[in-house]
Amino acid sequence: MIRQMTDHEVNLVARIWHRSGLAEYTYLPSFQALSESEALAIFNQIIAAECEVWVEVHNGVIRGFIALKGSYIDRLYVDPPYLRHGIGSNLLRHAKALQPEGLELHTHVQNRRARAVYERFGFEAVKFDISPAPESVPDVEYHWRPS
Repeated sequence: MIRQMTDHEVNLVARIWHRSGLAEYTYLPSFQALSESEALAIFNQIIAAECEVWVEVHNGVIRGFIALKGSYIDRLYVDPPYLRHGIGSNLLRHAKALQPEGLELHTHVQNRRARAVYERFGFEAVKFDISPAPESVPDVEYHWRPS
């Protein structure tokens, strides 16, 4: 089931973001240096404050989330133990239903797993650039527009 995150789930979802980032972003020293308490603060003060956050829940367990700013996918993360269970795909389908006119996002060029998922869902790379500091690594902007 996909539903909006509740206020009492913010820290739980923030921990999923932190765990997932540590597992995926081995090429980002700034993320690898992020402590759990720093991650919780960032998630609470920026992501939860600025985005509409939807969670995927199965048997009472939150397994992933998508954070949207209108048609912009700000974050899409799946807890590492639940990768390759279709959770990211379900969250993308949900975002497409919420924003049938189209979606946009950025991801790192090195994030091959995410790029493959987005491309499988019809997202097209429209621009390659460098992400803002502190990351400052190659990134790619994707758009999805309905046919």
